Order: sequence, then C-alpha cells, then structure tokens
Amino acid sequence: MMRLIVISMAITIGAGVMAIGYGLTASASSSSPGALGPGLVTVDIDIVHSHFTVDEFAVHAGTDIRFVVHNRDPIRHELIVGPPDVQARHESGNEAQHPPVPGEISVDPGKTVETTYRFEQIGAMEFACHLPGHYQYGMSGWVRVIA
Repeated sequence: MMRLIVISMAITIGAGVMAIGYGLTASASSSSPGALGPGLVTVDIDIVHSHFTVDEFAVHAGTDIRFVVHNRDPIRHELIVGPPDVQARHESGNEAQHPPVPGEISVDPGKTVETTYRFEQIGAMEFACHLPGHYQYGMSGWVRVIA
C-alpha cells in the first residue's frame, strides 16, 4: 500500500512539472514537442532571489521571442540575450542602464519590462544578468535553437 502511494505521488509530481513546462509554450504552435515557434512567441520569466525562473528552453530557428521579465526582487537586474561576444561585453562592461536594444533590458525592483529577440542561428544562445556578482551567482540560462 505504501509503495502504491509513493508511485502515485511521483506521477502527480511529474504531471505538475509537465504542466509548468507547458505554461511556457501556451502561445506557441510547434511541430516539435517542447520547441517554441516558429513565429512570435511570448516567454514570461520571473526573477526571484536573484535567479531566473526559466533557465532553459528550445525554439525553432526563425522564432521571435517576446521576453516578459518580472523582477520580484528588491534590487535591479537585467536580461541580456545574445552570443558570446555580447555576453562578454556586458560582463566586463559597466552599463548600469540599457537603452532599448533588442535582447538587452534593465529591470528595476518590482517592475515588469519586455524585449524581443529573433533566434536565427541553430545552436545555443545564452541569456544572463551581468550586474556585479549576479552572473557568478547563477543568473543565466540557455535557449536551444533547433531547425
């Protein structure tokens, strides 16, 4: 009887995790399960305790992602999406605020902002917060771009 309860709990927890994952893809039409796009897709990301609540997802090449970022922390953060040279520039730079550039936004405490980024190249693309110490603390994630 106890083993049956444990198995039942595992199935329930697994279904809950799957439901959370599908919340990310709710507005996407996709021919590959789990990959967003093509077209315009919205991805909501919360920032809680200096971490992104989404740390990886997949998109089809040619997908435009509208990132809606909700900062639930009492400190400023940023979301920088781009290839390694963009990430390196921000990690070594000192930009306190970002002008409206696709894939680069600053998020004040308690605010919600958005940016759009088009994913063209197949491979992996990083998103991160490069404010002092945030990247080292683990504020980064990956977008896997597939055909």
